[in-house]
Amino acid sequence: MSMRFHPLLLALSLLAGQATRAQHDGHELTERHASEGVHEMEEESGFDPSPFIIHHVADAHDIHLWGEGESALHIPLPVILYSEKYGLDVFMSSAFHGHGEVKHTEDGRYEMSHGHIGLAGLHNQHSHDQHSHDHGDGHNHEHESKLYDFSITKSVFGMLFIMALLVALFGRAAANYRKNPGQAPTGLTSVLEPLVVFVRDDIAVPSLGAKKAEKFLPFLLTVFFFILFANLLGLIPFIGGFNITGTVGITAVMATFVFLLTSFNGNKHYWGHLFWPPGVPVFVMPIIIPIEIVGMFLKPIVLMIRLTANITAGHIIILSFVSLVLIFGESSVAAGYGVGIFSTAFMIFMYCIELLVAFLQAFIFTLLAAIYFGEATHEAHH
Repeated sequence: MSMRFHPLLLALSLLAGQATRAQHDGHELTERHASEGVHEMEEESGFDPSPFIIHHVADAHDIHLWGEGESALHIPLPVILYSEKYGLDVFMSSAFHGHGEVKHTEDGRYEMSHGHIGLAGLHNQHSHDQHSHDHGDGHNHEHESKLYDFSITKSVFGMLFIMALLVALFGRAAANYRKNPGQAPTGLTSVLEPLVVFVRDDIAVPSLGAKKAEKFLPFLLTVFFFILFANLLGLIPFIGGFNITGTVGITAVMATFVFLLTSFNGNKHYWGHLFWPPGVPVFVMPIIIPIEIVGMFLKPIVLMIRLTANITAGHIIILSFVSLVLIFGESSVAAGYGVGIFSTAFMIFMYCIELLVAFLQAFIFTLLAAIYFGEATHEAHH
């Protein structure tokens, strides 16, 4: 059996690393809003679950294992920065020191505020630039404040780990097939083969046909196993709380590949049906054609949102029940134990559901991608 993987593995590592920057910056505003009143909330009502949940769901520059505050155990990740002022800088995220939400490097070049890295004193520099501009000194400081962040964040690290794991697992499976041709698979290969056969016989062939399925099968296998393994990694406790497929940047890249493959492989029947739907009265065309065009772009967007929202929601629900134990435990020991028993039971139930969701979301994403490919390559009936 052929177990080939699409070049998406390489492209995903290059594109998703940059795409996660947009979500990481977006989380900065959310975290800042949530943490501005953290101390006031703690004084008034004790434990505040919002920063706790956001911290575990959002992307980060380190991998949090366990503990809180100064006693917490973290694994630092590489920080890769480029600015016209300092050039290329590569160091570990542990180089940031300080208390509170804002931390600085020892050389004073960079600061990390709410998980976002920027040039130190950037706000003061902007004020100085505006002041110089108002006085017309002709000196432009704007270029000094540009910073390009190519850091390996938690989501990017998890993505690279899953990709390396897939290459190792399927490389070993392929070697076993070459070593024992015609024999029944054993060991790990016997676990992977049913999943490969499932994607081929129950997703690719029914949606595309036997002939066309071979063309898209490497991509579909890559997407299916990447999403499945990434979802399962996020359910393993005490290893950093990975939320890989809950990161918009990563799911957006996968959805973009689905859109590009659908568009590039679309035949005349597909594009003709899109821009001039058959059997539709001419006077309705000005309404139908824009809807069809918008629908072409909505399909990958829906793929992205469905996967991101479902995976993130599962993490948030589990963390919410953890927070209930801490909230009620502060008010009363008895209430903490009572809610703890209920929350623990429900968390176990949710973990079982999330195991199903991990497989289900990989199946749905792969199935819809195969259906889109089938629609694009479907021949007209005469």
